[in-house]
Amino acid sequence: MTLFLALLKAFLVGGAICLLGQVLLDTTKLTMGRILVMTVLLGAVLGAAGVYQPFADWAGAGATVPLLGFGNAMARGTREAVDKQGLLGILSGPFTAGAAGIGAAVLCGLIASFLTKPKAK
Repeated sequence: MTLFLALLKAFLVGGAICLLGQVLLDTTKLTMGRILVMTVLLGAVLGAAGVYQPFADWAGAGATVPLLGFGNAMARGTREAVDKQGLLGILSGPFTAGAAGIGAAVLCGLIASFLTKPKAK
């Protein structure tokens, strides 16, 4: 039962985050790219303020998988790298923290390009 409740919470929180993005897309003149950038920046700001991590601990994958979680991971990685390397960590921290997600996105895009026939618009 505990696993079911954790999955339900992740589904509801992740769905609410995606619903917020969809509402912004439908009700404003913001483009999809701008909304995506805003969600990453919001996650980074909330992570840097120390607000997002307690929320992510409670919500689980529903808060860590969407782009808000990616922004939070980049902020956390930057903070850890600055603690270890000084100001040089500002440049290396986000890439180290986001390497797995970026690598997975590139690999999935490559596989999708082999399985489909992508065309330029």
